[in-house]
Amino acid sequence: MSDHGMMEKEEIFSKVLRAGRRTYFFDVRSTKAGDYYLTITESKKFTNDDGSFHYKKHKIYLYKEDFNEFNEILKEMTDYIIDEKGDEVISERHQKDFKKEDYSSTNDDLAEGGESVNDSDSADKFTDINFEDI
Repeated sequence: MSDHGMMEKEEIFSKVLRAGRRTYFFDVRSTKAGDYYLTITESKKFTNDDGSFHYKKHKIYLYKEDFNEFNEILKEMTDYIIDEKGDEVISERHQKDFKKEDYSSTNDDLAEGGESVNDSDSADKFTDINFEDI
């Protein structure tokens, strides 16, 4: 390949953040004029039915003229989330020590939408059927 922009730009400085199935790449690159810009790439691993896998990537290009406003908005948004929800991770798929619980005994009285089920609705409850008996 030639040096006319066909090859990926050389990375000046890079950092990697691994976060479960996602990996974030932070790369400082150089423009043709010799100035620097930042690329942020999210790479997410997907497994196919046959066991093989592929990655989907999304890239953001961030230039110096946008750094201050980008940083301000990012800080505002992250502060808002922490202020509203705290820094504890509540999504079970993101908890490293998450153990799936058996909710059947504790939530038998809850309908699909989380509402309480009355005894008169018990006929509507799911019954396990063994199809080998039919």
